[in-house]
Amino acid sequence: MSRKNRRRPHAPPPHRRALPGSPPGTLIQDPDAAKTRVRITAYDPERVFEKDIEDIGEIRAALGQWPVVWIQATGLGDLQVVTRLGELFSLHRLALEDVINVHQRPKVEQYPDYCYIVVRAAHDRDGYGSDQISIFLGKDFVLSFQEREHDFFHPVLERIRGGKGRTRKAGPDHLAYALIDAGVDCFFPVLERFGEEVETLEDAIITRPRVEGLQRIHELRRGLIALRRTAWPLREAMTTLYREPIPWIRDEERIYLRDCYDHMIQIIDLLENYRDLTSGLMEVYLSSTGNRTNEIMKVLTIISAIFIPMSLIAGIYGMNFPRQVPDLQWRGGFIFALGLMAAVAAGLLIFFRLKGWLGGSGPDRS
Repeated sequence: MSRKNRRRPHAPPPHRRALPGSPPGTLIQDPDAAKTRVRITAYDPERVFEKDIEDIGEIRAALGQWPVVWIQATGLGDLQVVTRLGELFSLHRLALEDVINVHQRPKVEQYPDYCYIVVRAAHDRDGYGSDQISIFLGKDFVLSFQEREHDFFHPVLERIRGGKGRTRKAGPDHLAYALIDAGVDCFFPVLERFGEEVETLEDAIITRPRVEGLQRIHELRRGLIALRRTAWPLREAMTTLYREPIPWIRDEERIYLRDCYDHMIQIIDLLENYRDLTSGLMEVYLSSTGNRTNEIMKVLTIISAIFIPMSLIAGIYGMNFPRQVPDLQWRGGFIFALGLMAAVAAGLLIFFRLKGWLGGSGPDRS
């Protein structure tokens, strides 16, 4: 079964693992989360240092030695590693709680020594949804947390390794922008595939409406709702980043953040257009189903109209009144009755054809 015709399950609703009344900042590990892998990337205009970290203490040696230190934590399955990273960078427990509970709205929160940014990257793996990316921006570091391994950070790493662009010459605020921009850009290929699926589904519904098409319409509408719930707060977060004064973001970087805001405007416009299209798909389905039903009823009505006079003729000649009904004793009466029925049927078919009810040209056909 092809990807476009495969039914995708609806994403489960977000839930909090902490019990009601738990102390603020309670960290409860998700048993299904991927194992945490930590990697450090430190650089300046001339050099780049990369290493997979086994001991969190190794990060301390790099802090203060490089103008930009990027700590990339992938997977949230190791609560001890996440807690030690929080202690190393003096992260607030409430912020760490939001990192662990990966159903947060995109937002921007300022703390005395860093800025906490939540971004969501769209995907269409098992239905349309998004993954949470948590970014901590400080004076000389960027700490990012991801639910699972992604490839949209690879272009950022390649620019750092190759010295392309201004990433190596800029500060951690530009790196934070690059990560945010990578997450925002994930919407475009997802929405492109969404649009292709809507067009394909519309053609299939017009050609031959089926119950499976109706089910797919509802799935697309649920996925669209999930994407819209992500896009609108993400636009608000981009507004906060480029408009409000944040000590760790320089004025020259706000121009780039404004570009992310413009991308979010485009994404929301696409989502609104697709919302209208998916709503119209239901009308197309109902209209196509109604037209198909009308065509079926038309054929059945024509068949009934043809057989009604034939039944009348057969009924008259089938009455058991030999003296009152003439020609019942005639040897050619049976053949005559069949010929009369055939002539009536042919005459009705010609009449329907001239009227345009059988697909021909006629006064009633537009």
